[in-house]
Amino acid sequence: MSLDKKSALRVAQVLNESLPYIQQFTNKTIVVKFGGNAMIDQELQNSFARDIILMKLVGMNPVVVHGGGPQIGHLLKKLNIESRFVDGMRVTDSETMDVVEMVLGGTVNKQIVNLINHNGGRAVGVTGKDGLLIKARKLSRKNESAGLHASEIIDIGQVGEVEKVNIDVIDMLIHGDFIPVIAPIGVDQNGVSYNINADLVAGKIAECLQAEKLMLLTNVAGLQNKQGEVLTGLRTRQVEGLIEDGTIHGGMLPKIACALNAVKAGVTSAHIIDGRVPHAVLLEIFTDSGVGTLITNNET
Repeated sequence: MSLDKKSALRVAQVLNESLPYIQQFTNKTIVVKFGGNAMIDQELQNSFARDIILMKLVGMNPVVVHGGGPQIGHLLKKLNIESRFVDGMRVTDSETMDVVEMVLGGTVNKQIVNLINHNGGRAVGVTGKDGLLIKARKLSRKNESAGLHASEIIDIGQVGEVEKVNIDVIDMLIHGDFIPVIAPIGVDQNGVSYNINADLVAGKIAECLQAEKLMLLTNVAGLQNKQGEVLTGLRTRQVEGLIEDGTIHGGMLPKIACALNAVKAGVTSAHIIDGRVPHAVLLEIFTDSGVGTLITNNET
């Protein structure tokens, strides 16, 4: 059945709008952090997989980094292992780390790989331990509570931060025409494994690859002002002002800090996008309006 004239025009307009973006981003690397509702809703999972596959087919180089906090929490509960958090980070002793590796490096990673492959893509799953992809170091936290005469170091176990990224592993997969799917687990020089925040891993990988874009999927519409309106087209200086005046606070701060660090280190743009919207990645890349907040380091 052929399209009616109105529908045909709408389709043609969408395709025409996407053309300059396809031309602009061909052969460019785009790092996407997959998390939130998009990871647990079947429709959103499939739309995400198709977005990533289409990006690859039109000549872009997508790199997927994923989280898995709710899945880790679910298994810990089933195993009667208590979950504790400090500043939003899961305290990770050796027993918890075993579960983290099982869930992130096994179950979740392979589910995403299978999802992309089932929809017609060619994905390969790795953790930061494979090929020494992510060299990590232990993350230190300080308690600056009032009443303390000096900062108190809080031990949150095997929670780490990225010290170095071996981009050779990612380059090998990209040039082999595969889509890398990376679990945020790192390893230090002594072979100790570390659980690392997926946003931070995605940001560091984007920096090291000098990616065109860093895209962070969230469960909100984007960065909002105090009136609840979504902000976009922001420069780093503007974002820093929003942090200073308290507009950006709480759980959004680490994500925004990750985006700021990435663009300051050479990533062309960072995007905080609404992962609850089907095909959010394609809408952000291939349309003029997008579905989230765009941050750049362009001060002109």
